[in-house]
Amino acid sequence: MARKGKGKAAKSGPKSGSGKAGRQKKERAEKVAPGKGKEARGGKSKKNAKKQGKRSESAVVVSEQLISSEVVFTGPLFRVHHDKLIEPGGRTNERDVIRHNGSVVILAIDSSKSKKNPWVVIERQYRHAAKQYLWELPAGKLDAGEEPLKGAQRELAEETGYRAKKWTPLVEYYPSPGFLGESMKVFLAEGLQAGEAKPEEDEEIEFRLVRLSDLLKMVDKGAILDGKTITGVLLYTRTKGKSRKK
Repeated sequence: MARKGKGKAAKSGPKSGSGKAGRQKKERAEKVAPGKGKEARGGKSKKNAKKQGKRSESAVVVSEQLISSEVVFTGPLFRVHHDKLIEPGGRTNERDVIRHNGSVVILAIDSSKSKKNPWVVIERQYRHAAKQYLWELPAGKLDAGEEPLKGAQRELAEETGYRAKKWTPLVEYYPSPGFLGESMKVFLAEGLQAGEAKPEEDEEIEFRLVRLSDLLKMVDKGAILDGKTITGVLLYTRTKGKSRKK
């Protein structure tokens, strides 16, 4: 559209675009989105918009100004910090934060008999904080400086005896970022090989294999209350469904 307007009136007007013909040409050009050619008609501009949209959807890392940080409690699993800080928006605040090395979660799948409805390894153990027994995916904390994949392989072998031939990162998330600095990294483990479990002294773990369809029913009925298990199972089911559609 911006290339039109080359008639007699346009030729007789000044080169600078002044006069009636120049103003009409300018007005027509302003009605078109910024850019020329394909960009003006929504070519490259649409692609750029999609890229910007993807960037805006991803996690944004922002900086803060830490005034002071005091360790008020140290235990075998975590530390509690009392922090004074200036938040990115400029607000001065005080926060109590549980600092943790992070954890790994293992979605161990046996699809040797059925790829559509594989077996999933789950555990049952008593959780004092929840005051009840919970069904969960195998999981555990990382040692200081430990690589997440190595930690996931170690935890699966210790708690269930299983080892896996194929490991794939599934998702990383923060279960309670309001006060807990722990991140959880979920791994998909496939090609299982059975072995002897060696849980830690303070762990009493019962584990079994459950069909994925039955596990989803347990989630729907509220029989699964553990957040990492719900997150891992539902995300795996969603991505598994997408791969079948392709």
